[in-house]
Amino acid sequence: MEQRSSKMDRQTAETQVSLDLDLDGQGRYEINTGNGMFDHLLAQLSRHGLLDLTLSAKGDVEVGWHHLVEDVGIVLGKALREAVGEARGITRMAHAYVPLDEALALVVVDLSGRGYSVIDTALTDSDLGGLSGDLIDHFLESFSREGGFNLHVRVLAGSNNHHRAEAVFKGL
Repeated sequence: MEQRSSKMDRQTAETQVSLDLDLDGQGRYEINTGNGMFDHLLAQLSRHGLLDLTLSAKGDVEVGWHHLVEDVGIVLGKALREAVGEARGITRMAHAYVPLDEALALVVVDLSGRGYSVIDTALTDSDLGGLSGDLIDHFLESFSREGGFNLHVRVLAGSNNHHRAEAVFKGL
């Protein structure tokens, strides 16, 4: 069987991102972005997707988290696209309804080769470890675009931003 993995590095004037991704993993991860909440969300993606993920990201966070979060989405998307390759033998489309306490998220993907997203999380800025709700949505958009997959996300219920965001990443 063809190995479905990727190693990527991205260096810009604003960020340095290094990533190893194994699609046929066991949900192991080592993640260090400098933001505990972002690390936590990415860990859910790895753990529940059974993806092995090693990620180190540094950047100009003194001006905010935008550059770093966006570049992680870009690199993770490109790595996913490379690891999926020609997509032979995969289940192309899937969905998940994921609860976390009072929150409920619906996540639908189609590994179509066409990166497009419709994101409706209604996240605000509280309880997200210094990230904005818009920035989490932007990560998902960047990941989908660069990964070449169609992504629909809708948070159906919940009042706690942490729970709402975590349910989305578990579903993804």
